[in-house]
Amino acid sequence: MYDKDNVFAKIIRGEIPSKRIVENDYAISFMDVNPMCEKHILIVPRGEYENILDFVRRASPAEQAGFWDCFAKTADALGINAEFNVMANAGAAAPLFKQSVFHFHLHLIAGKTTPECEKMVKCLLCEE
Repeated sequence: MYDKDNVFAKIIRGEIPSKRIVENDYAISFMDVNPMCEKHILIVPRGEYENILDFVRRASPAEQAGFWDCFAKTADALGINAEFNVMANAGAAAPLFKQSVFHFHLHLIAGKTTPECEKMVKCLLCEE
């Protein structure tokens, strides 16, 4: 069941401040407070969707188009057109990255990595 008091729902409602990049009637994008790289942005639909499958199964065509428009305009606004990652996590027991906020969101990540990110990547690649 969707939690209307999750941190992203509060950001959408303006109850928690965020550094917004792009917003439209269906989605917003904002800087991640714990960035993995110099450009780490979250793109979040305004609707109440727990994860990516919930979104693609239940969101209207207009919501989905608005979400992807926000994604594209966010990338354009930050000059991201190559060499980036996009991630979506689903579930508290996901194999690599656990979902910690149960409101669907994409991570758009580009640019120079942080030291914390480099440690995590080495761990994932079994280099430590």
